[in-house]
Amino acid sequence: MKDSKNRRRFLKNVMLGALSVVSVPISLKSLPEKVSKNVNSENCPPLTLDAYGQGPFYTANAPNLQNGQLADVNELGQRIQISGQVFNLECSEIIPNTEIDIWHADDSGVYDNVGYNLRGKVFSNNQGIYTFETIKPGFYLNGSTYRPSHIHFKITPPGFSSLITQLYFAGDPYITSDFAASMNSGVYDATHRIIPLSLNSLGIWEGTWDIIIDGNGISLNTDYLHLDKGMIYNVSPNPFNEIIDIEYGVFMNSDVKLNVIDLSGNIIAELSDINQNMGKYSVSWKPESYIAPGVYFLTLKINDLQVHYIKIVKEI
Repeated sequence: MKDSKNRRRFLKNVMLGALSVVSVPISLKSLPEKVSKNVNSENCPPLTLDAYGQGPFYTANAPNLQNGQLADVNELGQRIQISGQVFNLECSEIIPNTEIDIWHADDSGVYDNVGYNLRGKVFSNNQGIYTFETIKPGFYLNGSTYRPSHIHFKITPPGFSSLITQLYFAGDPYITSDFAASMNSGVYDATHRIIPLSLNSLGIWEGTWDIIIDGNGISLNTDYLHLDKGMIYNVSPNPFNEIIDIEYGVFMNSDVKLNVIDLSGNIIAELSDINQNMGKYSVSWKPESYIAPGVYFLTLKINDLQVHYIKIVKEI
């Protein structure tokens, strides 16, 4: 959803719990142009209903996911990870604590209608971020044609009504022949619910899907990414297990905070909390042994305004 270059936030995979922090300035290169929020129907498309609605396979009271794992590690199929943020209809606020109820078929196109396999809930954290890992659903016959691979969502912002829809994947051979996935206008328009997937270094296909829905959230203030103030240039290796190196830029004399947060929005590590002059800096972290493998987010704040974050991954 939203413009993939401006709006999607550079989500990239897990991490941390670091101590051993060393920060040294390195040569400042060209600064990015200011990125301003330009809200319109193209880069702030509201979430639409799916023409097939809830479908016959929904099961109420699905469990909350542990560590964002919808599919068990032994589940057959191609691993995928979906991440994004939840925004209000104007794309001016993020919406924390949004309930995201997820269900889909297994690799062979079969739903578990007895238990809760490939069913579960995640909640957007205090940055409006959500993420989960699962397998890519298989195809199944719907009449005389196959349904494309799809994931069902029932999304409920705090204090607002639920919206039920489906997510599809670019390049699927059955999208054009599917009644719902092929709709490209009106209240069932699926255009912004068809997302690309890219393969990461762990062999997991990643996709970014921001959810724009009716709800009250937390103001993003003025510009969307605030990249006129600072940004994270690079993290490597990512995924990592022993140490991770980060390069970030500060574009004016500022109070700078660099933190790692978990999926619930809790601060796992405070990597920098100092005043820094305009410049480009590097930080090295060595995680403590008690930091569990999984998905984390590296966040950069300039004068207490969050300007950028990147998803990082800590391996076993």
